[in-house]
Amino acid sequence: MKILGAGDNVADRYLDAATLYPGGNALNVAVFAARRGANAGYLGVVGNDAAGRHILQTLQAERVDTSLTRVAHGPNATADVELHGNDRVFLRSDRTTAQFEMDDAQLAAMADYDIVHSGYAGTLRERIPEMAQQTKVSFDFGSRFDIDETEPFLPHLFLASYSTSHLEDGEAVALVERALAAGAAHVLATRGSEGAIFGTSERIIRQPADRISARDTLGAGDAFIAGVLVGLAAGRDVRSMLVSASAQAAQVCQEDGAFGYGLPFDADAVVGGRDINDEKKAVKA
Repeated sequence: MKILGAGDNVADRYLDAATLYPGGNALNVAVFAARRGANAGYLGVVGNDAAGRHILQTLQAERVDTSLTRVAHGPNATADVELHGNDRVFLRSDRTTAQFEMDDAQLAAMADYDIVHSGYAGTLRERIPEMAQQTKVSFDFGSRFDIDETEPFLPHLFLASYSTSHLEDGEAVALVERALAAGAAHVLATRGSEGAIFGTSERIIRQPADRISARDTLGAGDAFIAGVLVGLAAGRDVRSMLVSASAQAAQVCQEDGAFGYGLPFDADAVVGGRDINDEKKAVKA
């Protein structure tokens, strides 16, 4: 199976530890899908600074195809993170480099993949109908979604994902039911320590979270999404697919960053979410 992560990437900068980690919803899903045995690729833009080079090298180390990854002249997208307990809090971000307009060649390249995944932090939401003409599309609407705004895209989606830890259980179930009724083939509502709710036209299933002592929850939801996508593409039994996806998400919580590969950086140089050594240049992808 071939799975493409298309859209955002970011260098998650942990200020207290003075260490940055590769991340971003689309990039994470590509890496986690590759770890589950998929032939994965990443379509997006990285910077030509140390963070961007590190992310590109990390993708290659994880055997993610980078032939659709462009290198821009400028600093990589960043997000500054603090850990509160085992949960991460994003302080500020600069995603300029990762924001790109998809061209016709990139759109056409999606046809080579069984599933393309993108998400809320990128620029591809409005392109979902076009992407769905090329292949099956998965999209993560995150936690700050307006369900009314997501509905026009749902008929085009193979998998619609939402982060719903902030909702009551009944509200999360109602969201899944509404998204299915609007036309999504599959719907996933991740709920952090409460597990996840997965729906198809035939049934809605609850998956309990694995009980662990979490170190860092960053990337856990993306790992769950990747596990579901790989399971669906492989035609796995839904229950075993969810158990496996939950186990992968739990494993991610055992290490810092979304999937490791920490790189030290000068945290003292960070001012207002940017490195004072980065020149503010126009990004040319």
